Amino acid sequence: MLRRRVIVKGRVQGVWFRGATQAEARASGVAGWVRNRPDGSVEAVFEGSPEQLSRLLAFCRRGPPAARVEAVEELEEAPEGLVGFAIR
Repeated sequence: MLRRRVIVKGRVQGVWFRGATQAEARASGVAGWVRNRPDGSVEAVFEGSPEQLSRLLAFCRRGPPAARVEAVEELEEAPEGLVGFAIR
């Protein structure tokens, strides 16, 4: 089990980024959460296997169709054993 925190910058609010991230996470069996940040970026935490996280990180680099991702910051963290995936 691994945990990653990502900050996605660009045109990522108002383009269904959080909803699409939640759908991808649930389809992949990844636990965690996603939220908008006051600076216009999106922050997400993912917990899962290396393969699951690889899929979610690839999604974050491209985003949903209306998004324009300019940068993705990825931080490794200790897993907390999260269950489910929430939009905060």
